[in-house]
Amino acid sequence: MTDDIKDRVLEAALIHVPFDGWSDRTLRAAAAEAGVDAALVRALFPRGGVDLALAYHARGDAEMGVRLAAADLPAQRYRDRIATAVRTRLEVADQELVRRGTTLFSLPQHAANGAKAIWGTADKIWTALGDTSTDVNWYTKRATLSAVYGATVLYWLGDTSPKHQATWEFLDRRIDGVMQVEKLKSAVRENPLGKALTAGPVKIMERIRAPRLRDDLPGRRQG
Repeated sequence: MTDDIKDRVLEAALIHVPFDGWSDRTLRAAAAEAGVDAALVRALFPRGGVDLALAYHARGDAEMGVRLAAADLPAQRYRDRIATAVRTRLEVADQELVRRGTTLFSLPQHAANGAKAIWGTADKIWTALGDTSTDVNWYTKRATLSAVYGATVLYWLGDTSPKHQATWEFLDRRIDGVMQVEKLKSAVRENPLGKALTAGPVKIMERIRAPRLRDDLPGRRQG
């Protein structure tokens, strides 16, 4: 029931965001138009416009998940699956609404919320792609994709090319760069000397750091 009310308020807010941003003013206007009591709205969005913006981001993540579930991802190369997922996430978003959100989350007091939202998107992408990594790999995959996704969003916001073609080319370059690093890491692991040099540190990282990181980071399933 409360999810339906939140959706109604969020939908009513979207027309106001380009003018008033993700703000309390937008939230009040949306509540009035949706016919929702102000006290209930405040309970559903206790931090006002910030929670409203995060609700919009969560809606985009959910829509991305639905589209990726219907896509034929296994038929694609590994790096193309990642590109498809990031592209899908941007295609379900409105450029001006995201621009307003970027402005909001660039403020120091909201930067952590923005970083957490991007991390959550990266986690959902890896989950949709069937990632089963554990320990340090779980963390590094999401950290790397968060950086790729964040950079691509910023490029996309300034992209005026037809159908955002320049953005997709930028995304491909970023992913290719990451894949080159992964190939280098793999070559080091397969090299006898590389194995000897990295075996100890990797095991220590897996046993000490990774469990704590997994438990503390957003998007991690508990069980």
